[in-house]
Amino acid sequence: MERVELIELLEVIEQQVSSSILGGREADYEELEALGYVKIDRDSVQWAASITPQGRDFLNRS
Repeated sequence: MERVELIELLEVIEQQVSSSILGGREADYEELEALGYVKIDRDSVQWAASITPQGRDFLNRS
């Protein structure tokens, strides 16, 4: 994912507090999680991602 895409997706997640992971976007969210920018809650039927402090720092620096 390109830097602009990372920023746009993180901004959406931050605005929503928790973002449901829709089909076809799992890889994008998993990439953000691997970077430490989000935490994916896999315990519910519908996975959701929440931004981490590291993700907020990334957005603030961008």
